[in-house]
Amino acid sequence: MRYVFNFPDLGEGLEEGTILEWYVKEGDKVKVGDPLVQMETDKVVADIPSPKNGVVATLHGKPGDLIQVGAPLAEIEVESSGNISTGATADPAVATPESTREPIAEGEDAAAVVGTMEVAGNDGLLAASNEGAIATRTGDKSDRKALATPVARALAKEMGIDINEVPGSGPSGRVKREDILQFGSGFVPQPRPSGATEKNATEDVTYQPLTQIRKTIARNMLHAKHNAAHMSVFEEVEISALQAVIAKYKPIYAERGVKLTYLPFIVKAVAQALKHHPQLNSQIDAENNRMMVRNRRHIAIAVDAPDGLVVPVIRDADRISIFNIASQIGTLAEKARNRKLTLEEMREGSFSITSFGSIGGIYATPVINYPQAGILGIGRIMKTPIVKEDEIVIGNIMPLSLTVDHRIVDGGETTRFLARVMGYLSDPLLLMMEE
Repeated sequence: MRYVFNFPDLGEGLEEGTILEWYVKEGDKVKVGDPLVQMETDKVVADIPSPKNGVVATLHGKPGDLIQVGAPLAEIEVESSGNISTGATADPAVATPESTREPIAEGEDAAAVVGTMEVAGNDGLLAASNEGAIATRTGDKSDRKALATPVARALAKEMGIDINEVPGSGPSGRVKREDILQFGSGFVPQPRPSGATEKNATEDVTYQPLTQIRKTIARNMLHAKHNAAHMSVFEEVEISALQAVIAKYKPIYAERGVKLTYLPFIVKAVAQALKHHPQLNSQIDAENNRMMVRNRRHIAIAVDAPDGLVVPVIRDADRISIFNIASQIGTLAEKARNRKLTLEEMREGSFSITSFGSIGGIYATPVINYPQAGILGIGRIMKTPIVKEDEIVIGNIMPLSLTVDHRIVDGGETTRFLARVMGYLSDPLLLMMEE
């Protein structure tokens, strides 16, 4: 019997994926869990395993091809009677109901997806493995699966070269067409440092591939601007008292392996304020003509990762301590920089914070992380003359930029929310005094 295996949905809202590499060819024998193909989506790079024991009959698509969710990936001849059957395309984390599942051999699951899951990007990057995953690839040549462009793979096949033996000069060691040609002529190139781009010396431009994650960022930004009525409010808050608290407790936190910065207090202040201003913790359900007010405060933190902006989430930030928040921020930021964030760590944010001031910006008009109702931008802290008790003194000013969806939140409620956040930041003791 021939089994048609369709491309499964690997994450929320997934519509398509790009074939990076086939691990099998037509005629190969496969077992349940054997990796068939490496796919890049807008969120992850994942090895898709075989759902059946059998022989690969047909492969649909070649490296570089875009495959829609639900479209055939491969056809497998299995030892059974009957006609062609179609594989499940449900979320791999959810088991297929028994009433709709095709009978399969004991120990097999047509919908299961195991293997190494990676944050999507230009270089096929490292990340956490799913539970029950197959062993990840190591640096040993015997286990190495080369990262390569589709053109390079085709050329290597044509020249009879094992692409896994070719040192890559592209980003993260990606093998390019030039590497194959040089390897075939006996010259072995030195790998180029990560982040390098391809440039034709005779041209005035440099071309970079548009990765799935970059396409997703572009699509989401346009979607947010087209579907939300952006309104921004700017304020300044004097934070000398907060600076004193951080200076006092920073060494204590450091002894426990946690870096204390302003951000945990900002996260806590926003989460506390959302309890009193739930409109900013909601979204519009236009299809059912209603509002959806979130009863939990999951704060998303924008992180400037190597492959683009990612937004991991601190869950229930109003219920956990400053220490816990600081610890989670450190862990998530490190994972983002090393491209090890999982899908679960980027889901369900109800309000976002972006700290562009750490780089140098003062004010901005942040774009809402749609369908959330608001995003708070933190600017660069500056020493500024201020009037305090009718005297001019040096103040420590933190600029704030709040953007909201004006369809959901009016100006009055926006200002009251921001004033409450400022109150918490100017007097951090309030974070413990209020519910």
